[in-house]
Amino acid sequence: MKVSIVIPVYNEAQTVAALVDKVRALDFGPGTDKELLIVDDGSSDGTREALRRFDGVDGIRLHHSPVNLGKGASLRIGFRQATGDIITIQDADLELDPEELKRLIVPITEGRADVVFGSRFLDGKRRGSPIFYLANRGLAALTNLLYGAHLTDIETCYKVFRADVLAVLTLRASRFEIEPELTAQVLKRGFRLIELPIGYSPRSKNEGKKISWKDGFGAIVMLLNQRFS
Repeated sequence: MKVSIVIPVYNEAQTVAALVDKVRALDFGPGTDKELLIVDDGSSDGTREALRRFDGVDGIRLHHSPVNLGKGASLRIGFRQATGDIITIQDADLELDPEELKRLIVPITEGRADVVFGSRFLDGKRRGSPIFYLANRGLAALTNLLYGAHLTDIETCYKVFRADVLAVLTLRASRFEIEPELTAQVLKRGFRLIELPIGYSPRSKNEGKKISWKDGFGAIVMLLNQRFS
């Protein structure tokens, strides 16, 4: 079995090398291989230079977009190149611990789920600023209302898919609205989706966080479009 880990990167020169080293060190156990698909989304802060030492390394594929296309576009590039039986996402910051992925793939390898989300809020803890927390919980509540689900975190980075599930999704989002697009299509198609709790160390906008409250409007539009299209 192979696990494909897609890493979209945009202006993360301070963290990307350390993050890639952490992902490279992951051991999924006997008989399970992994590949890293790093998509540099037109970074202008030295990220490309920070990634240079991984060029040509076995098990790593680098893609450099000439301009900034958005997280959604970067993920779609990575998904197309993935060759694993299981495909997941890893942001290039250090908000999440890649070690969590070893636990998140288990429901899929055991045949209990088609998709697994790592929820930052399933344990009931409030993480991040009040606006961040309320916005995320509000998007989850809207998703549950529209799709009859019981999710706590749709904007989570840690979404783990069987490759054949991801292959049937029709993804068009270019920016952060890729998260609700993925969630909505999985729910619409009736795939078995479960959540598992994960740890989370949020950073501030001053520390480089890209998503903002404005992206919440795009997420709402995407949820509504997917529901009624």
